[in-house]
Amino acid sequence: MASIAAPEFALSRIEHPGRVAADARTAILGNPGFGTSFSDHMISIDWSEEKGWHDATLGPRQPIPLDPAAAVLHYAQEIFEGLKAYRQVDGGIALFRPEANAARFNKSAERLAMPTLPESLFVDSIRALVDADRDWFPAIEGGSLYLRPFMIATEAFLGVRPAKHYKFLVIASPAGNYFKSGAPAVSIWVSEYTRAAPGGTGAAKCGGNYAASLVPQGEAIARGHDQVVFLDAAEHKWVEELGGMNLYFAFDDGTLLTPALTGTILPGITRDSILTLAREEGLTVEEGRYSIDQWREDAASGRLVETFACGTAAVVTPVGKVSGRDGEFTIGSGGPGQLTQRLKDRLVSIQRGETPDTHGWITRLD
Repeated sequence: MASIAAPEFALSRIEHPGRVAADARTAILGNPGFGTSFSDHMISIDWSEEKGWHDATLGPRQPIPLDPAAAVLHYAQEIFEGLKAYRQVDGGIALFRPEANAARFNKSAERLAMPTLPESLFVDSIRALVDADRDWFPAIEGGSLYLRPFMIATEAFLGVRPAKHYKFLVIASPAGNYFKSGAPAVSIWVSEYTRAAPGGTGAAKCGGNYAASLVPQGEAIARGHDQVVFLDAAEHKWVEELGGMNLYFAFDDGTLLTPALTGTILPGITRDSILTLAREEGLTVEEGRYSIDQWREDAASGRLVETFACGTAAVVTPVGKVSGRDGEFTIGSGGPGQLTQRLKDRLVSIQRGETPDTHGWITRLD
């Protein structure tokens, strides 16, 4: 579904009647965790067939009024994105590759028969929210402001067709460490469930994909692991991705492999950034297939020296142990590897303005 061209971005502002008190906010920011606390404001923009995008508002974060017959509740027309605002070394604020998030958001919208959003409107709305809630940046090491743009179908009707009314919103959450265990490397469980199949919605960032991962993720946690890894739907042998992150495999000959984007894997923006940085490191970078049996064999022989997961929330995270119904295996020493740490350091230093951005990835907000 194509969107009607957006008018000039005009943002109405609604005064907040009761922001979180400064002392309460300070307590939250001292240990924000991930995704459990939220800033004061939100962005809301409506879409209809008649008007296109309209009524852009910055106001208090509050419940969304929805009719019980709203299409999102019955037919799951819902998509979202995840990105972060980073404090720079000079005290400024910046986003990392927001245009890539905007482009992926629109790809998801097209797959779910939803209206696309002009990229400038996507970025400008985030800019406005970050400016309003800049006091919500955690001062802790590695802290950031996690941003969640999303769109839902709001038309009230029952019947299988695309809705004619939608709402785009952006909320923000102060963020610390994604993984609660604090372990130097995560442990993952090989799921017997399937995340996505060819021709499905695996490449779209929609809530249904994540809902389908909750049972296998719960199984992984119950068995003492941090995350779940999914195999392909057809043969159940090819490694695809974790519950919310892409995977990389580093070998002793200087090759770095990541599963190819076949339509069943989310095209991660951190994944794409790592591809660029790894090539600059002189590595032979490949996108292809990698089986669970080969993963186990290469870890045992020492040919595989490191595995890491990557995504906006967790950035770059070493994988130390892999377990499944066929047993378990350890990768390298079971802890962080040198390449994993080097790529993470390079990526984070760009995001935080500590090293020059030679790729045009950084969007300064002030």
